[in-house]
Amino acid sequence: MKKDYSISWFQIGCQAALMLLLAATGTFAQQANVNLDWNPQKNTEKLNPYGGNVISPEVADDHTIIFRVKAPDAQKVELTGGPILLALKTKGPIPFVKGADSTWTLKVGPVKPSIYVYRLLIDGVPVADPNNTFTGTSNQPGYSNVIVHDNGPAYYDAKNVPHGNITRHIYNSKVLNGEREMYVYTPPGYDPKKKYPVLYLMGGSGELASGWMFDGRANFIADNLLAEGKIVPMIIAMPNNQVIHRSDPKHLEKTYVLFEEELRKHIVPYVDQAYSTIQDRKSRAISGLSMGGRHTEAVGFNALDLFSSFGILSAGDLDPEKLNPAFFNDPKIKDKVDYLLVGLGSGELDFVGKRSETTHKALEKHGIKHDYYIGGDGAHDWGTWRMLLHDKLLPNLWQNTPSKTK
Repeated sequence: MKKDYSISWFQIGCQAALMLLLAATGTFAQQANVNLDWNPQKNTEKLNPYGGNVISPEVADDHTIIFRVKAPDAQKVELTGGPILLALKTKGPIPFVKGADSTWTLKVGPVKPSIYVYRLLIDGVPVADPNNTFTGTSNQPGYSNVIVHDNGPAYYDAKNVPHGNITRHIYNSKVLNGEREMYVYTPPGYDPKKKYPVLYLMGGSGELASGWMFDGRANFIADNLLAEGKIVPMIIAMPNNQVIHRSDPKHLEKTYVLFEEELRKHIVPYVDQAYSTIQDRKSRAISGLSMGGRHTEAVGFNALDLFSSFGILSAGDLDPEKLNPAFFNDPKIKDKVDYLLVGLGSGELDFVGKRSETTHKALEKHGIKHDYYIGGDGAHDWGTWRMLLHDKLLPNLWQNTPSKTK
C-alpha cells in the first residue's frame, strides 16, 4: 500500500502558528552553536550535536565538565591530553564509568576557564571525541577542544567590537616546488591609503598556517586589544613555516635554510605586494611558537635587514651564541632590536624551560634589552601561546617607533 506523505496547508499553518506562539512565550530557543558563542559547550538546550548520539563535552557554570561517549564494545575508556590533565593536576589518564546503556561518562573539575586540548583513550587508542564539534585542525592526528567559559567572553572570544578580516592566500613557491598557503589578518577599518606594520606569526611542528587563526584566535585577540586601544593597528601574516616533513631525519639541518629562503623570496615580498605595508625593518616583527620560536631565533636573528622585533614563544636554544654568532657579535645589536620577547608557560619549565633560560641569559650577557616572561597556568599548549600573544607580544610592538599608525 502506497503511503501518503503529503502535508495539508492546514497542518503547515498550525505548525507555523505553534512556532510563533512558542517564540513569543520565550520557549522556542535558538539552536545551540549557531553563533560564535563564548560558552558553546554549556548546552542549555540539551541537544545532541548534529551527527552525534550523546552530548560531549558538557560544561557547567561551576567550571565542571562532563565527557560522554557511547562505546558498547569498549573495555576501557579514559581521558588523556596534556593541557586538560595539567589543569586537573594529574599526570595519568582518568577512567570513565560505563553505564547500563553503554554510555561511558566522566565528570571532572572544576578547572580554570580556558580552552583545553584532550583526547579519549578507547581501549588504549587515542582518538578525538566523536561527539565534539570543536576539533583541532593541524598536520597531526586529531584532537578535541573543550571550552570552559567564565561569566562572560574571554579575551580570545569574538566580542561585539569592530572586526578585522582574514584572507587565505595561495601562492606558488619556487623554493619548495609547490603550492603554499598563508593567512593574512587586516585590522578593522583597513585603509590601503595608509601604511601598516606587519607581524609575521608562525606555528610549531605539526601546525598548519591556519593554527593561529583557529586554535590561537589571533584575529579575535587583535580585534579586542584594538577596541581597548592597547595595540597599534597592524597586519598579521600567518605563513606556513612547515618546509620539510617533521619526521625527516635531516629536518633540523634543512629547515632553517629552506625557511629563510622561503621567507625572503616569497613570504615577505608577497605581503608587501598585496598589502599597504611599511616596507622597512623597523616596521616588521617575526614571532612563533615552539618550532616557530626556533625559526624566529635561528632565522629571524639572522635577518636584521628585515626585522627589528622578535617573539620567541616556548622555545630557545642551548647554545644561542653558536646558533647566531653574527647577531651576538654585532657591536650595534643593542640599537637594532626594538622589542624582543622570550616567553613560556609556567607548566613547561621542564620541557623548553632550559632552552628559554639559556637564550635569556645570552641576551642578558650581551646587554640586549628583552622581555623574559614566565606566566599563565598552561604548558606547551595554546593556552600559553594565546596568553603570550595577548599579554606581551601584541601590546609591546611598535609602541615607541615612528611606524606607529594612528
